[in-house]
Amino acid sequence: MKPVLFITGHVPAYRVESLQRLHEHEGIEVALFGGRSLHGGPAQPLELPFPNVSVAPRELWALAASGRHRAVVCSTAGRVAPLAGWGGARRAGLPVILWASLWAHPRTPAHALGYLPLRRLYASADAVVTYGPHVSAYVRARGARNVHIAPQAVDNDFWRAAPSDREPPADWPADAATRFLFVGRDSPEKGVAVLADAWRRAAAARSDIALVLAGGAAVDAPRTVSLGIIDRLQLRDVYAACEALVIPSIATRTFREPWGLVVNEAMNRGLAVIASDAVGAAAGGLVRDGENGLVVPAGDSEALAGAIEGLSDDPKLRERMGVRGSQDVRAYDHESWAGGFSAALATLGLARGRW
Repeated sequence: MKPVLFITGHVPAYRVESLQRLHEHEGIEVALFGGRSLHGGPAQPLELPFPNVSVAPRELWALAASGRHRAVVCSTAGRVAPLAGWGGARRAGLPVILWASLWAHPRTPAHALGYLPLRRLYASADAVVTYGPHVSAYVRARGARNVHIAPQAVDNDFWRAAPSDREPPADWPADAATRFLFVGRDSPEKGVAVLADAWRRAAAARSDIALVLAGGAAVDAPRTVSLGIIDRLQLRDVYAACEALVIPSIATRTFREPWGLVVNEAMNRGLAVIASDAVGAAAGGLVRDGENGLVVPAGDSEALAGAIEGLSDDPKLRERMGVRGSQDVRAYDHESWAGGFSAALATLGLARGRW
């Protein structure tokens, strides 16, 4: 069978194995059109273990229309790329699978111009594959049909592996009874300002807690440690030395957290998770309030402080949530991600494998 053309801007390191599994099952050619990337984690590897080509967005029409593929997967990223890939696929008479991540459309003049074309893509796609049920509900409300889920995945075995024996940073809060961790860039949508306010409230009530920040953010408050940008091996050690993850993202005019893969990473290490309801991993069902974490209203620093204090006061609750999360995240693996696309192809009579 001909391969499936998979169009995307970038392949971040955490996505490589998922695409490799999809290639093993279905045979794919990945077309990379570049552009701005908001993906966390390390950059795209220099060599990818599956067929790929780098093209300008305007070249996607000809590639999709070339007749070399049996279907075309288009992501919603980019301004020209989705329409170019779509147009080329239709010119060649190929079915289109839309890979959708948005569960709220950005509210800027430029994005407003793209809303109606994107809505037409939702409604006219032969199949849609989403990040989770929160995105599925969003696209179905805009006319999508034949919707499937490719659950967000990380390398579960890597994040569960034993930490290294390297020494912790010099300012590591070893004497803290509970260490809370934030992993993310210093940007408004990550909710750093909300976290800072919440932490000041919580730290005023508890003197035995510490906040560790990795990824570039910093908070001007007592008992905080900013590690800056660290590699994934260092981050795994940091997860292992903390008790809870805080992901306080907020919705902005340009962004609503599609998922938050740090949740998957932290759960693999058995951390309890505090997430806002603007985090896709919470809206999409991985973080469940009272079961494997706590979900608080986005932007509510008082509620966030209360959640921090609650987990500080109850180590048994933290442990129970961490164990449950460690079990739940197992289902979010590379094989399941690839299976979402194989299932979509199967409904079109184009799956090569067992789906």
